[in-house]
Amino acid sequence: MDHRLLEIVACPVCKGKVVLDKEKQELICKFDRLAYPIKDGIPMMLEVEARKMGMDEGR
Repeated sequence: MDHRLLEIVACPVCKGKVVLDKEKQELICKFDRLAYPIKDGIPMMLEVEARKMGMDEGR
């Protein structure tokens, strides 16, 4: 994923920053504990597409 795009993409729920998890191909919102999938290089930034993260993830 292009790092310039990562600088402007925000969590649609809280409008906060997201962090790229290259291994899982997800954009992570640590505040809301949501992981947005990246499919074919395109971030799926919809709350309904997001995976709720477990308490032990994202530290």
